[in-house]
Amino acid sequence: MAQAADAGTAGDKGAFAPLREPTFRRIWISSLFSNFGQLILGVGAAWEMTRLSSSPSMVALVQTAMMVPLMLVALPAGALADMFDRRKIALTGLGFSMLSSAALTTLAFFGLTTPWLLLGFCMLIGAGVALYSPSWQASISEQVSTERLPAAVALGTISYNVARSFGPAIGGLIVLAAGAKAAFAINATFYIPLWIAFFFWQRRHAPSRLPPERIDRAIVSGARYALHAHPVRTVLMRAFAFGLATASSSALAPLIARDLLHGTAATYGILLGASGVGAVGGALFVGHLRARVSVEVAVRVFAVLSGLSLAAISLVHTLAATCAALFVLGACNILTVALLNVGVQLSAPRWVTARALSLYSSALTGGIAFGAWMWGMVASAHGTAFALAASGMAVVATAVLGYVLPLPQDSEVDTESVDIGHEPEVALALTMRSGPVIIEVEYDVAPDRARAFYDLMLQIQKLRLRNGGFDWSISRDIADPAIWTERYHCPTWGDYLRMRDRYTQADLDLQIEADAFNQSGHGRRVRRRLERPFGSVRWKADSPDPQIPTVGYLGP
Repeated sequence: MAQAADAGTAGDKGAFAPLREPTFRRIWISSLFSNFGQLILGVGAAWEMTRLSSSPSMVALVQTAMMVPLMLVALPAGALADMFDRRKIALTGLGFSMLSSAALTTLAFFGLTTPWLLLGFCMLIGAGVALYSPSWQASISEQVSTERLPAAVALGTISYNVARSFGPAIGGLIVLAAGAKAAFAINATFYIPLWIAFFFWQRRHAPSRLPPERIDRAIVSGARYALHAHPVRTVLMRAFAFGLATASSSALAPLIARDLLHGTAATYGILLGASGVGAVGGALFVGHLRARVSVEVAVRVFAVLSGLSLAAISLVHTLAATCAALFVLGACNILTVALLNVGVQLSAPRWVTARALSLYSSALTGGIAFGAWMWGMVASAHGTAFALAASGMAVVATAVLGYVLPLPQDSEVDTESVDIGHEPEVALALTMRSGPVIIEVEYDVAPDRARAFYDLMLQIQKLRLRNGGFDWSISRDIADPAIWTERYHCPTWGDYLRMRDRYTQADLDLQIEADAFNQSGHGRRVRRRLERPFGSVRWKADSPDPQIPTVGYLGP
């Protein structure tokens, strides 16, 4: 890993071991304050909206305004975190949220807030947090040693769930004592320690030798990697399915308190607290579980326990039993989410880690958002108890999904990029925008090894596509069956150079294995061609002889 101040011993995987590393400890403690501030803001904004508007939909839109940026900004934020210094991106996001919150506080103190202005500032604050979040998650592996990464990810979830357990209650007391404007001020203040912690983090940023991608190309690159990288794609699908199935517990919690337990708002608060405490307790065991059982087995067990807990909530309508079931459900949910998060971090190369985590977050929150709507519709049609029981069966079904889409093995691979050498020979004056570029690789393979070679090239296909290649194909010479030609293209010369910079040691080993089939003994023959090369033969307007083309000159 790039930076781990205190690596510790290989067996040091305790739940709080990452806190021994100074950088992570400072940022984690500061993030606990910022999480409290965010939840206090939610309470204050919702209460302020009740004063500004009598419409229930406007009050509900407060939560929407704070959550929508997390879905819309996540992937672009992940792309920025991969393209530039993650520390600076985190500082920018935190600074934007802090300034937006300070502006909202100022308006509130002068009594200038309106319903739509309040929603707008909630979205701005949420956008800053969404910009910060992928940079923070992707940089955890730079702040702790590899063996402490699962525990560090779990501590991140503990931070939020501790705040979730007590933050709303504290926010309510603050609003009751000093009004919503005090909640806004506290939120703005609680961003400051986290901003300072990132500011003083001495991160060793190794800038790329190539200029950054355009943001749209970076987003496409991240999405294509997730699509063609089987381990990451599987985790995203399982995360969406799990979020979809379990969304009923949070979406229907007010109805559980009102309809099933015949309680009040205080009952609702108790249920939220039970779930939050369960999540905190469960997160303490992420490192221990991952060291003892496979992720697939653990996720299946948690799916069954979650399903049974939801069924119990639908059947046993007492406060004690419901709290116990929500405690188990909270623990299982957070353990599943943390294990899947670690799976993404250990499977995705460094060049795409933030984008992969952003996609994971989008898949999980998208599943929860759609699931909340779906289970709400079921509850409207058939009742809360029926919806919870159906949700429980759906969660158990995700365990069966593991037989069709098994999660990647627990083995940790080298995700750092390596230098592949063999710089391409270039006789044309190419620019980063020149293209498309066609790459052809010729292999001389003994006919009796054709089947094994073809099977290996199917793995090479996934390698090329996830690293940036398009339109991959493999062909065989009909006159000389020993000659095989691999062909793919990159949109521009810059995209091809970036593709070369993305190879990990595992990718390089796979290419070496393919080269071993080449019986010529002279390695492999690679041809790189510029498609539509009209720019390379265009005449310069001021050329002494307009009939003589200037080789290498490229048009706009």
